[in-house]
Amino acid sequence: MAVNGTAKKESFKRVKSILVSQPKPERSPYYELEKKYGLQIDWRQFIHVEPVTGKEFRKQKIKPDEYTAIILTSKNSVDHLFRICEELRITMPQDTKYFCLSEAIALYLQKFIVYRKRKVFVGKRRIDDLETSLKKNKSEKFLLPCSNLGAKVVCAYLDQHGYDWQDAMMYRTVSSDLSDLSDVKYDILVFFSPLGIESLYDNFPDFEQSETRIAVFGNTTTKAVEDRGLTANIKAPSKETPSMTMALEKYLQVSNTKD
Repeated sequence: MAVNGTAKKESFKRVKSILVSQPKPERSPYYELEKKYGLQIDWRQFIHVEPVTGKEFRKQKIKPDEYTAIILTSKNSVDHLFRICEELRITMPQDTKYFCLSEAIALYLQKFIVYRKRKVFVGKRRIDDLETSLKKNKSEKFLLPCSNLGAKVVCAYLDQHGYDWQDAMMYRTVSSDLSDLSDVKYDILVFFSPLGIESLYDNFPDFEQSETRIAVFGNTTTKAVEDRGLTANIKAPSKETPSMTMALEKYLQVSNTKD
């Protein structure tokens, strides 16, 4: 993954290959970039989720069916809540209330429950979106399924507003094995979270940026890159480039169309 040379903050050397640190989607505007600029775009998941086993979960001494309300922050939290229940032979009560951070999570929840028999509350994206519903149900006992990384914003909100709640680690987010990429070089590496940067160094402790350009999405990812002494050459979102593909194209318009 290392490339010989000196890192340049504004290097517009022609781009031939890009590695996106996410699973390959069926449809994506990246494919248009690939055709338009004659690129090779590869996809690789830098992090993945591993389940906490039922045996491990028992050590937390938490019984999901003893909680009257569940806060679901992702599809993973839905999957692993019901997986744990199945492993421990727990049946969630019919009157359990579910607070979903987004509509996508609420729709996914239908795989596991019958909506007409449950009470489901839906936010737009953030825990604050559920404020009215949460206040109306403040007497409930809340369970927050989460990963080893926790859910800091949600936890802080629940503490601040005095809710009776408990988090429960049901899965882990860990670095994927990227050892097969040790001799592979890319002109641009694309990251969407600090965990992707952490995985890069877990796999390649001696990584050197050199002439590799790094594209980042979000302030926390940018900070993670800079904390490692790396240069974020391409950044999103911004007013001009709200998406990563738009930010990449803006860069490619210079790097791949110059004389």
